[in-house]
Amino acid sequence: MELSPVCTDGISSNDCLKSDRGNRRSRIPRDVEMDIESLYKSVPQLAKVFHIMDKIGEGTFSSVYLGEAQMRDGRREMFALKHLIPTSHPTRIAAELQCLTVTGGRENVMGVTYCFRKEDHVVIVMPYMEHQPIVEIIGSLSFEEVRLYIYHLLKALRHIHQFGIIHRDIKPNNFLYNRSSRMYALVDFGLAQGTADTQIELLKVDLTGLRKVPRPVFGERNLNSCTQAPSTTKPAAVKTELVKSSKTEDPATRRVSVASRGPLPVRTQSSIQKPQRTVQQGLTCSCHLTDRVCNICMSRKQQVAPRAGTPGFRAPEVLTKCPNQGTAIDVWSAGVILLSLLSGRYPFFKASDDLIALTQIMTIRGSRETIQAAKAFGKAVVCSRELPRQDLRVLCETLRGRRPSPADNVTPLPEANKAAATTCRLKIPDDTPTHHLPQRMLKQHKDVETLPKQHEQSGSTGPACPSKQSSQTDYKAEEDERGWNRVPDEAYDLLDQLLDLNPCTRITAAQALQHPLFRGL
Repeated sequence: MELSPVCTDGISSNDCLKSDRGNRRSRIPRDVEMDIESLYKSVPQLAKVFHIMDKIGEGTFSSVYLGEAQMRDGRREMFALKHLIPTSHPTRIAAELQCLTVTGGRENVMGVTYCFRKEDHVVIVMPYMEHQPIVEIIGSLSFEEVRLYIYHLLKALRHIHQFGIIHRDIKPNNFLYNRSSRMYALVDFGLAQGTADTQIELLKVDLTGLRKVPRPVFGERNLNSCTQAPSTTKPAAVKTELVKSSKTEDPATRRVSVASRGPLPVRTQSSIQKPQRTVQQGLTCSCHLTDRVCNICMSRKQQVAPRAGTPGFRAPEVLTKCPNQGTAIDVWSAGVILLSLLSGRYPFFKASDDLIALTQIMTIRGSRETIQAAKAFGKAVVCSRELPRQDLRVLCETLRGRRPSPADNVTPLPEANKAAATTCRLKIPDDTPTHHLPQRMLKQHKDVETLPKQHEQSGSTGPACPSKQSSQTDYKAEEDERGWNRVPDEAYDLLDQLLDLNPCTRITAAQALQHPLFRGL
């Protein structure tokens, strides 16, 4: 990267940047302006190269800024500056950088241009790609645009999977899309993990517990596919235990608190001074198929497995804490994205906890199928009622308003609190329940009365129509122009394979690129 430290008129870079910064001061919100000033102070060398114009993204572990730099040939070029939180562990930062440098710059994966560091502050400089958030354009996308979007996403996944990288946070916000130029870029490898044969050296390191702040990347060293040796799947290999509850706690109160206060605190074996009392093998669980949690279940060791990612995009094997997770979890997330794009609803799944998320998946893929898939990777799921598997074409066309809602109330909701009232709980292979999902009343799906409102819910905007009948006609005409009246069966066949509940049989990114849906690309 050839950058010039001075402006063309001979004025020092600092003076020039301060002048530009003053001109833009009124355009930037005060809090963003303070963040930019703080970044300049934390990493002073940035001011010699970049004029930071705005904050364009913010996450749990980083903030992204838009910066302008003058090149040595006089051109001004825009860059994205990702500032990692100071509590990030150096090994984690180095692993993210290695993923970007090894795989980036080709096959729709964002590359890295430069990196600045001052003490514990790190700024990764990447090319800036103007893009449109999916939530803003999903209602106006044509089917061909959706086809190309998924094709290029799968190309990026195939590329990083060839290097043994599991991205672990595939979602539209991390796959940038420039609609006008049809450019795509996979970003943010901050949660990446490696497979058993990864080519990224730093991903071979056990990254568990490297961060000083809580981060949902836990688990065992081996994160390879379903062919892993059986010895690594035994619950005895888990190294964490639940902190014991108070003996005076009322069981009913405890049941509510377990459901509401989030994950129970854990402590590692290295910090345990006295041997913990374990449950005798001969004891049988006494709360099976009941609405309480017995002492035997409370005393069991907690299974720990990687569960990084964004709620709504986590695969079934992540939700059920399967210790053997591979690149298939990225493919599942791509399937959820395709489901959103075909149905016109984003986000499609939105749940408050992992078991509600699993219940929502059941409403689409079927409870019997979910139970069978969980059994394949060593989990037992119990559901209080049978949920039928949905026809994906009927589901997507119904949500798009292209066919009437079924008279029977089986249309599932693609968001939180929109599945049938269901009680579900998770069990480990010996059929002793370890965690219960309290019964939750989930509202039935209500189709919006007019299509413009439905259109608005999906994130797009459009003129209000004077009547329901005319709005339906206009909406369907627009849909037909965008090709939604001729979506081929291949699209739903691919969706079915991407959303295979069993990671061992789920289609890979490389296989998906050979699917008939992409013929001619």
